[in-house]
Amino acid sequence: MAAITFHINNFGAASTGDPTLIHHGEGSGLGFYGGGFGISVPVGQFQDTTFVTNTNGTTEGVRGNNTKYMSMSGVSFNGADPATGTSGIPNYYAPLRIRFNHSEAVSVQNCKLRIFDRNDISNHASGVTTQVYEVRHPYPVADVGAGMWGLTLRGTDDVGQGHAWQEFDPTLAPVAPQDMVLTSSPGVSGLNTESTDPASTFGPDGETYNWLTNDGTPHKSLEHDWYIALSASPQGIGSKTDYGLYMTLEYL
Repeated sequence: MAAITFHINNFGAASTGDPTLIHHGEGSGLGFYGGGFGISVPVGQFQDTTFVTNTNGTTEGVRGNNTKYMSMSGVSFNGADPATGTSGIPNYYAPLRIRFNHSEAVSVQNCKLRIFDRNDISNHASGVTTQVYEVRHPYPVADVGAGMWGLTLRGTDDVGQGHAWQEFDPTLAPVAPQDMVLTSSPGVSGLNTESTDPASTFGPDGETYNWLTNDGTPHKSLEHDWYIALSASPQGIGSKTDYGLYMTLEYL
């Protein structure tokens, strides 16, 4: 049996922290705010905090890690200044972990993410610009091995773009949102990559942080994980609730 679940990496949690399940089937999701829960994000700026909340963004849940867009290749993590380069942010910095489980080991392909209006995947989110980045850097300390030890098996957000964010801009309507292609067969904790990636042993005991398997896209697993950095900016005043994230994939 196959299932896609969504999890939030908790604010301040260590890299080994288990992400908290988001009960999206019950109307729970992520909310983006200013300096704290319920505080508005100024128009044209990006959020400073991320929380699990209800459909309307009025119930305070778990506070998650926050990734704030600073430039096409820069991100502020939980308010840190200066910004960190996207190629150097560890996986657990990403507020969202998307997990695919199956009762049998399978590979996954055509993995796609889209920001939409929660009603029709051909519609842009209403009144919100969103920057999205897939994190593929397992080492738990920011900037260690940046641009060197990040896994090379990636989706198209990074191919030829220098670890750039992908923008979802509702002003492009009526043109439908463009899918963001995510890594095929990322494996458990996103630690599968290609055979060309060297095994890195950064830790004092020789721990390998770079990958667990290097089978490439044919890799089969009971679980595949993606780490997603999100940053949202309102285009006008007022709550933005016509706003959601859609994920689709094929498994074989």
